[in-house]
Amino acid sequence: MGMMKKKAQPAYSRPGDAGIPQAFKNGNAITKISFFVFGLGNLMNRQIVRGLIFLALEIGYFIYMITFGIGALGDFITLGTATQGEVFNEALGIYEYSAGDDSMLCLLYGVITLVLTAGAVFIGCMSGKSAYCTQVRIEKGKPLPTFKDDLRSLKEENLHAFLLSFPIIGIICFTIVPLIFMILIAFTSYDHEHQPPGNLFSWVGLDNFKAMFSQGSKLAGTFWPVLSWTLIWAVFATVSCFLLGMLLALLINRKGTKAKGFWRFMFVLSVAVPQFVTLLSMRTIFNANGPVNVILRQLGVIGMTESIPFFTNPLYAKITIICINIWIGVPFTMLSTTGILQNIPADLYEAARIDGASAPTIFRKITLPYMLFVMTPNLITSFTGNINNFNVIFLLSGGGPDSMDYYYAGKTDLLVTWLYRLTITQKDYNLGAVIGILVFIILATLSLITYRRTGAYKDEGAFQ
Repeated sequence: MGMMKKKAQPAYSRPGDAGIPQAFKNGNAITKISFFVFGLGNLMNRQIVRGLIFLALEIGYFIYMITFGIGALGDFITLGTATQGEVFNEALGIYEYSAGDDSMLCLLYGVITLVLTAGAVFIGCMSGKSAYCTQVRIEKGKPLPTFKDDLRSLKEENLHAFLLSFPIIGIICFTIVPLIFMILIAFTSYDHEHQPPGNLFSWVGLDNFKAMFSQGSKLAGTFWPVLSWTLIWAVFATVSCFLLGMLLALLINRKGTKAKGFWRFMFVLSVAVPQFVTLLSMRTIFNANGPVNVILRQLGVIGMTESIPFFTNPLYAKITIICINIWIGVPFTMLSTTGILQNIPADLYEAARIDGASAPTIFRKITLPYMLFVMTPNLITSFTGNINNFNVIFLLSGGGPDSMDYYYAGKTDLLVTWLYRLTITQKDYNLGAVIGILVFIILATLSLITYRRTGAYKDEGAFQ
C-alpha cells in the first residue's frame, strides 16, 4: 500500500472553532474555570488584554447585579408591592402623593436584567471557548495570538463578526427587549383598572388567554367574529387584487392593445396619491350625504330622504371596504404581474399554439402556473399585510358600526384595529398583548404551511 493519509485534525485557531460542550469536556481545569471566571485562561497564558476584557465584562455585570439587578429581579417577581397613596402635609396643609412602585418599570427592568444575564452567560461561554483554543494551541506548539493579532483579525477573517455586532446590539436593545416586554404583559393584569403608578398590576398566568377563549364570555364572543372577518377580509382583499390586477395586466400586455404605456400610466396614477388621502376621500364620497348618495337621489334610484348605508350597515360596510381596497390594490398587482408576463419565454406560447392549444388552455397551463410560481411569496406577504391592514379599516369605517354585543369592537374591526381600541382607547394592554401573540401565531402558521406547499418552495429551479 502507498503512503497512508493522515487523518486531518481540526485546528482550533479561533474561539468559534470549538463547540461549548467540547471545550468544557476536553478542557483542563483552567479552561473549565474560565467559564465562571471570565478571561482566566487567557490571563494565565499571558493574553493579558483579551483576558482583562473578559474579566472587566464580568466585573461590570456583578457590579450591576449588586447595585441594581438583584432588586430588579425581586421587583420583577412581585411587580411591586407599595402602592401610591395620599399623605397629608401638615406644614403646607395639603395632601401629597407618596411615591409607590411602578409595575411597568418593575417589569421592564426585570426584562433588561434577564437579557443582561443571558448576555453574561454568552460571554462566559466565549471566555471558556477562548481558553480552550489557547490550550489547544499550546498543546500543538503553535504561537499564541497577541492583541495586535486579534485587532488584525477584525479587519480580515472576523470582519463579519465585527460589523454584525453593532446591528445585533441594536436589535437586542430596540427589538428583543421591547418584544419580550410586550409578550409578558399578556400574562399580567395590566388593564384599565390597574394603571401604574396609581395602581399596581400583577402576574395572572394564562387567565387572559382563558378569558379570550372561554365559552360564553364577551371576550370570546368578540374574538371569534372579529377573527372570522379578519380572515375573510384578508382572503378577499388578497385574491381579488391579485386576479383583477393580473387580468388588467394581461389585457394591457396583449398584442392587440394600443398605447400600452398610456393605460399603465392611467391605472398607476392612483398610486401617486398618498393612500390615506384616497381612503379619506372615499369615506367622504360614500358617506350618508356624500356624492354617491346625492347622485342616486337625483336619479331617483333612492328616495330624497334616503341614503345607502355604505358604512353604517355591517354587510354594506364590509362589501364597500373590499371594493375600495380593490381600487387601491389593483395597480400595484398590475405592475408586478406586468413585469412577470414580459419575462415568460415566448417559445412556450409559440409551442403551445403550434400544438393547437386555445387561449384559455394557454392561460391555464402556462401563464397562471408561471405567475403563481413567481408570485406566491408575494401573495403570502400580501395576505399577512392585509390581516394587519390597519389603514384601510381605520380610515374608512373606523371599525364601525359599533355593536353592544362586542367588547369594545365594531362589526368591521380587524384584530389589529380591535387591538388598537383595547390599548389606546380602553387601556387594556394585557388583552392587546394577547391579541398580538395570537395574530403572530396565526400568521406564522398559515404562512409557513402555505409556503411549504407551493412550487416556489418545492421546485425552486423549475422556471429557471
